[in-house]
Amino acid sequence: MRLATFRSGEAAHVGVRIGDTLVDLAVAAPELPTSLAGLLVLADGLARAEAAAARAGPEARLRLADVTLQPPIPNPGKIICLGLNYPDHAAESAMEKPSAPNVFLRTAQSLTAHGAPIIKPRASSALDFEGELAAVIGRTCRAATQDEALEAVAGYSVFNDGSLRDFQMRASQWTLGKNFDATGGFGPELVTADELPAGAAGLRLETRLNGQVMQSADTAEMIFGVAETIAYVSQVTTLVPGDVLVMGTPAGVGFVRRPPVWMKPGDVCEVEIERIGILRNPIAAA
Repeated sequence: MRLATFRSGEAAHVGVRIGDTLVDLAVAAPELPTSLAGLLVLADGLARAEAAAARAGPEARLRLADVTLQPPIPNPGKIICLGLNYPDHAAESAMEKPSAPNVFLRTAQSLTAHGAPIIKPRASSALDFEGELAAVIGRTCRAATQDEALEAVAGYSVFNDGSLRDFQMRASQWTLGKNFDATGGFGPELVTADELPAGAAGLRLETRLNGQVMQSADTAEMIFGVAETIAYVSQVTTLVPGDVLVMGTPAGVGFVRRPPVWMKPGDVCEVEIERIGILRNPIAAA
């Protein structure tokens, strides 16, 4: 099942995508929560959403082309990101392959939706792309083992971890370079875990800037997979429905190229992950 968050008037609604249409759950099943995170809190929330979409009439169906998408989870409680999680990216960055997940955090304000712009701030021109897999937590998880960790995953999406490299590299902590407003592309939708291989491993990931392939890898190359990451992180903090894990980027980023390749206003960046979808963002000036 594919679920999207979209804007309807002043409110955000959740829809089930069927082909080129969205079933608006606010119409098809008004008793359900109006946010995807709220839907995930319910033990049977996804099953009820799927059943409602299957019986929905034409009054609940919208053309996908007519709606404005939001990030699948617009306001995650936690956005936990991994750095250097592909060996070839660690090597191109002249950094050691990590012996444990290299974790940093993003804020919800840094997110931007599929089709919406990634914003180049006035403070920097060093705006880099990073195509990544995102895993969305669907069940409360504390101190999980690797064997049980994937049971906590509701589904997967696509992420572009837009990074302001000069701000990132000025300190040993990467927080500022990763948290400019509207630099983290997220979407277009959530694909439930049952539609994909375990841990979304073995899927092709490709990043294109203005149609040119910049990154091409397989999610099986991740140093730490989704299960390992959940097991590690959940020792520290309880993961709850709607939390997002962003699983790191492969080689080919802009800052290692000579000359460096930065995203600039007027560009279009696409991140595609096999069987999940294409996240497309134009680049705009602040």
